[in-house]
Amino acid sequence: MSSKSSVGGGSGSESASGRTRVGKYEFGRTLGEGSFGKVKFARNLETGENMAIKIIDKSKVLKHKMISQIMASKSKIFIVMEFVNGGELFDKIATRGRLGEDEARKYFQQLVNAVDYCHSRGVYHRDLKPENLLLNVNGVLKVSDFGLSALSQQVWEDGLLHTACGTPNYVAPEVIKSKGYDGAKADIWSCGVVLFVLMAGYLPFEESNLMVLYKKIFAAQFICPPWFSTSSKNLLKRILDPNPLTRITIAEVLENGWFKKGYKKPIFECEEVALDDVDALFNESADSPNFVVEMQEEQQPTPPLLMTAFELISFSQGLNLNSLFEKQMGFAERETRFASKCSANEIASKLEQAAGSLGFDVKKKNYKMKLHGEKSGRKGHLSIATEIFEVAPSLHIVQLHKTGGDTLEFHKFYKNLSAGLKDIVWKTDDGVNIEANNGAGTSMS
Repeated sequence: MSSKSSVGGGSGSESASGRTRVGKYEFGRTLGEGSFGKVKFARNLETGENMAIKIIDKSKVLKHKMISQIMASKSKIFIVMEFVNGGELFDKIATRGRLGEDEARKYFQQLVNAVDYCHSRGVYHRDLKPENLLLNVNGVLKVSDFGLSALSQQVWEDGLLHTACGTPNYVAPEVIKSKGYDGAKADIWSCGVVLFVLMAGYLPFEESNLMVLYKKIFAAQFICPPWFSTSSKNLLKRILDPNPLTRITIAEVLENGWFKKGYKKPIFECEEVALDDVDALFNESADSPNFVVEMQEEQQPTPPLLMTAFELISFSQGLNLNSLFEKQMGFAERETRFASKCSANEIASKLEQAAGSLGFDVKKKNYKMKLHGEKSGRKGHLSIATEIFEVAPSLHIVQLHKTGGDTLEFHKFYKNLSAGLKDIVWKTDDGVNIEANNGAGTSMS
């Protein structure tokens, strides 16, 4: 797990390309949106390095009484983060199926190192699962989505955490019982479930009935497939121990023979924190060199954002553009995109019309739309963010990203939406739709 975050500095301005610029960073497309803000693609104009910048709305933070957990400027804070473009570990499993034992061990080693680092800083993740584990272009694992995490300060007088949260299939039995739990012990249980999934290609605990699922978790009732090695089975049994008092600790995992095979001790970055700048931001003082002066939003509609070569490459993994354009959306994808030779206005009009006919409420601003399903699905209302990008005067790319609801319902929606967009989707000479769906970037569930 690497830490490469800092507060973006400088006054907000507009570059020659018409894009927003904050300090040395030029903003591009939106990578994701969450309850408290959004994540934007950005480029360091000094180094050319691609980054992801999280923009948090202070008013929403204050409304939800989260100010003690998040730094703030006068109205927003810009956090510069590493741009992770290798996708989710979940996607790799969904596409390829189970991983070989050596490959699974490599990812598990990185996961344990990252979680151990978090624990050493008093942070407990509480929602570890393959969907929250990202890979960069070199296959290095990154832990994301700390929305349910807890700090050591949140521990009660009994030394335990008491908020039941997480994803049912990955959560430790003591968390479900709501009688208090050790955050570190709960996280290592989830790591064990992830390891099982990596090597088996399916969950150790899975039932459609939630109470039956919980009974299996309480009893640690799971069966390892025959291709698991004896040493990996023994480690899993010690991790997935329903008794947190006898469950193996991370320190013991690090000394386990199966775990140590091919193990490389991590090197963590240690950066000095400029507390004066942080204090200045909390105090809403412009004295800090990292204080951001925000631009007023333009009242007139702006043209579609021009997609640079850097962003076009970022849609694919690394510099390989072969997988940029695909014929259909992959099973595990939460976003997709298609190309069109129509004008941006025509694309926006068709999108609004097609989504409306499918029962979606459409909110439009310039060439961005937010689609909200009227009916509640398996995981609530399906919500989708869309944006139109200009690649060339006669070529646009339309991105659709699921921001809420069920992924399979998103796939069904896109299939139905495509029928209404057949007149604007660019087709090759053989009649194949040009679609791109290898989403890259950061997670913001």
